[in-house]
Amino acid sequence: MAIDTTETTSASPTVHSPLGTRLSTRDKLVLFVLCAAQFMVALDFSVLNVALPVLGKDLGMSQSALQWAVTAFALPSGGFLLLFGRIGDLYGRRRLFLTGLALFGTASLLATFAWDPASFLTGRALQGLGAAAIVPTGMSLLTTTFPEGPARDRALGISGTLLSLGFTVGMVAGGVLTDVLSWRSTMGLLSVFALIVLPLAPGLLPESRTPDRPRLDVPGAVTVTGGLLALIYALSTAAERGFGGADVIATLAAGVFLLAAFVYVESRAHAPLVSLPMLRRRTVAWGNLGGLVTFSMMSTVVFVLTLYLQETLGLSAFETGLVFGVQGVMSAVAGVYAQKVIGRFGARRTLVGSLAGQGLFVAGLVLLNAHTWSVWLAAAAISLASMCHLGAIISYGLTVTSGVPDEEQGLATGLVTSTQQVGITIGIPLLGVLATTSSDLLAGVHTVLALDAVIVLAAAVLVATGLGRDRSRPVEAEALGLR
Repeated sequence: MAIDTTETTSASPTVHSPLGTRLSTRDKLVLFVLCAAQFMVALDFSVLNVALPVLGKDLGMSQSALQWAVTAFALPSGGFLLLFGRIGDLYGRRRLFLTGLALFGTASLLATFAWDPASFLTGRALQGLGAAAIVPTGMSLLTTTFPEGPARDRALGISGTLLSLGFTVGMVAGGVLTDVLSWRSTMGLLSVFALIVLPLAPGLLPESRTPDRPRLDVPGAVTVTGGLLALIYALSTAAERGFGGADVIATLAAGVFLLAAFVYVESRAHAPLVSLPMLRRRTVAWGNLGGLVTFSMMSTVVFVLTLYLQETLGLSAFETGLVFGVQGVMSAVAGVYAQKVIGRFGARRTLVGSLAGQGLFVAGLVLLNAHTWSVWLAAAAISLASMCHLGAIISYGLTVTSGVPDEEQGLATGLVTSTQQVGITIGIPLLGVLATTSSDLLAGVHTVLALDAVIVLAAAVLVATGLGRDRSRPVEAEALGLR
């Protein structure tokens, strides 16, 4: 997905102050609409987590099937992201953004009134499809509405903060709503958000698309979407039936083949979805590896801790939400100081250090047991791990985009967004299901957390080796205005 900063729009551009440091009333309304939509999607990633045990009992879903409540959303959200991003680039981002909002709101209503597992999972899958349209087009509309410089930096900062806040608010709100009303109210909340944003968007957002209108890379779109869907389906199905099933082997092989074909296709495409020369940049390749690991492994930790707190310790959904509320507060604190840390040590060093910290604190969670005092260990370790996680998120984005020419910044930003979505998608099917399918939940949680920590620590070593010494730190820090 390319995010061009030189766009053609069907509405007059917004007039900004000379220095771009103050936002006009219209700017603020546009920012509200775009951030509210992104906040809604972030909310969806977490609001249902603490309600999973209650939801499973109500709809008759087994513990091993609960991961599909998350995967059914994440699979189309990650699988169609690149395709929808490119469609928005070519045929109109506002149009696709509005379509995604309408689909997301309708799907949320279906999930709210679901009468069995099939209808609920259908609603979740359609939510994911809507999110796949909202996320890339919303980011593109933001970067093309606000000019490069202080105005865009401020807009992106607000957007990033709200994305992080949305995940935290989702955990707390999910617990409160599930206890006070029911799990269905968590899905109803998302439909309310869509109903608020959708009427405001058409009159505020200008249409935008790439000026040269290149042809859609259909072979690339088919191979990457099919590959991601097949791979994630295989991993998710293997969680319930093992890797020996014929369908698992077939879809796993198909996923690997299609992703390999995608690389081949992109190397010869005139307007590729993903620029392979861009991926050969050291900062882009290793930075995105760090981003992929930090997102996928943290989503796994949140998933298994939710099950542990409610099934092993017997906490209510509300109490579980409070535990993750502490995590959110500490993440907000980390967000305040992350840029100062980056200004002092550079984005690359901060990325490596943050990954190492995340891995070490997750490793501490292996000490959890069935005693009630473990809730304090869980709250402390997940909060500290999340502080490091947020540092990794900010620093990997800066690492990927640092040193990239202005005309290629859109490609780099698109890769950052794709890494985020795919990372969230693959973590739970890959590791989280080891806990849900274990005969002893606590033992399964320990296994997942240990593997999670090892993977993050190994990634820290690989990223440190791949990036090498950060010689650009002073320049990078000055450019960010952090020194």
